[in-house]
Amino acid sequence: MTGTSIAGWGTSLPDKIVTNFDLEKILDTNNDWIVERTGIRERRLGGTTESLATAATIKALKTADLDLDSYGGLILATTTPDKTTPGTSALIHKNLGISGFAFDINAACAGFIYSFVVAHQMVKSLNQPIVVVGADTLSRITDMTDRSTAILLADGAGALVIAPSNEEDCLLGYDLQVDGNLEDILYCDLGGYLKMNGKEVFKRAIRAAEKSTNKVVEEAGYSMSDIDLLVPHQANKRIMDALSERLGIPAQKCASVIERTGNTSSASVPLALIDSIESDSLKPGSLILMTGFGAGMTWGSALVRWQ
Repeated sequence: MTGTSIAGWGTSLPDKIVTNFDLEKILDTNNDWIVERTGIRERRLGGTTESLATAATIKALKTADLDLDSYGGLILATTTPDKTTPGTSALIHKNLGISGFAFDINAACAGFIYSFVVAHQMVKSLNQPIVVVGADTLSRITDMTDRSTAILLADGAGALVIAPSNEEDCLLGYDLQVDGNLEDILYCDLGGYLKMNGKEVFKRAIRAAEKSTNKVVEEAGYSMSDIDLLVPHQANKRIMDALSERLGIPAQKCASVIERTGNTSSASVPLALIDSIESDSLKPGSLILMTGFGAGMTWGSALVRWQ
């Protein structure tokens, strides 16, 4: 086998639903303002990164229906590990009993894109399936009295199985970038809460994602009119709308779950992608453009063919 494919998928969200009306009781805000500014109506809070990632991965393994001993390993994208050490990926590995390696990647909200690219290359090298998981529990680093972040951030997990295939590679191109000079516009100190300069993040995120996605699509030999599904990081509906407009991709081709999940960082891209998969929005050969952007400032894009 010389190609690769997405062979399995699964998601997990906490049981606790926090609506905008719930936040009205503790913050100087209201439902209409939050919806207008972010597109979010409710979010899920609770659980641990380990528990959410494990639940999502179990579903992905079941969908893939592959022998657990055949796996080369597991990569977890997270910015909220449960322990300083070991990596949370090791705890998931223990829970599942799969074979191979396990390690964490912290590239903030671009983490799943980074992990997907790394996993794809390792599948090619090892000729074995790799599990890639995006999971975050941002509620643990959110100051619930800070309106600028409390209305946005939430918890969740999404997992994919990338496996060797007789088809062509599912990954057609990628771009991974970081600009550490922008670290101070979005960060969280150890033991502290997330701090964000919203205006700068908004401006920089759109600019970075637009440049990155155009680069990937052009270098792969396609145009934006060829894209069947845009899967952006679910940071803010206004960012997502502005990006799709700049790229010339119709709103109906932009995957969105932010209304009911909020911003789940590393989990947001897989949650949105899997929502499209499970709603039968994709056909064999569909071109999927994924992009993520966040603290670092880190960003990345990947062009994927659905098989």
